[in-house]
Amino acid sequence: MRDFPSCFGENGVQVADASCSSVGASQVCQNSVTSVYKCILFAKTCLISIVWAKNLMGQCLSVEIGDVSNNFICKVDVRSSLFSKKKGSKSFEVNSSKIEVFWDLSLAKFGSGLEPLEGYYVAVVCKGEMVLVIGDLKKEAFQKTGTAKFSLSSAIFISKREHIYGKRVFGTKAQFCDNGQIHDLRIECDTNLSDDPFLLVRVDAKTVMQIQHLKWKFRGNDTILVDGLPVEVFWDVHNWFFGQSLGNAVFMFQTSSSAEKLWTSPSISDSSMFSWSCSESFRESKSSGLGFSLFLYAWKNE
Repeated sequence: MRDFPSCFGENGVQVADASCSSVGASQVCQNSVTSVYKCILFAKTCLISIVWAKNLMGQCLSVEIGDVSNNFICKVDVRSSLFSKKKGSKSFEVNSSKIEVFWDLSLAKFGSGLEPLEGYYVAVVCKGEMVLVIGDLKKEAFQKTGTAKFSLSSAIFISKREHIYGKRVFGTKAQFCDNGQIHDLRIECDTNLSDDPFLLVRVDAKTVMQIQHLKWKFRGNDTILVDGLPVEVFWDVHNWFFGQSLGNAVFMFQTSSSAEKLWTSPSISDSSMFSWSCSESFRESKSSGLGFSLFLYAWKNE
């Protein structure tokens, strides 16, 4: 199956999942959540990927920094069973400048997902300035790193990839814009009990999209409104019906600044047109500074 990120051409921004570059890539990629932030480093735009993953060795955290041309800058791996190394830091010299990564998971509380719910921070500091800090313990992060709060740059949450599992219902938490409201997102589809299955997308228990005759419309796109913003939804459920038994469906939720374009765009089923639309939508929204992409890889439990 064509993976949505692969349809971003050379001129687009590819968001690499850091955990997938390690041993057992297929295993790790099926148990990971990747959040990507656009930041300014060395007076240019860079991408910082925060990857929470779980494999046979336990849980791990990766922080990878690169520029928008996919040039690798540095990477930090915090690996061990249940984060036995719960706090620490690591520094690098890049272009004669010091980059430091700090983390504290000693009070972290986890739910059913891979990301901590609260009680943690992960911070990236460059030349004494806070480039990125995530988690609810931001005050502690500034104290630990010795940076002033006013030094926090305008890091933007631009992309998230998550692998979700279920038999008929696939649920997660979703935030469709930076600092926006966190919503309950559910994708519902029963591929076994109906000769003519359909797909539902619900946001906070409200149905916002319904696709009938899914076997014929296994790829396509539609537009929903969330928090007053148009969100374009792409789906590819081909593998659920025609692929291998362990195949996954892929969903992309893409915000866009051009509501008029979205409301007038036709539904797309042809794969080549689908790839073009995906790439163009991504690039246009990125250039406007308002775009956010949520990728969900939905795996069916047997």
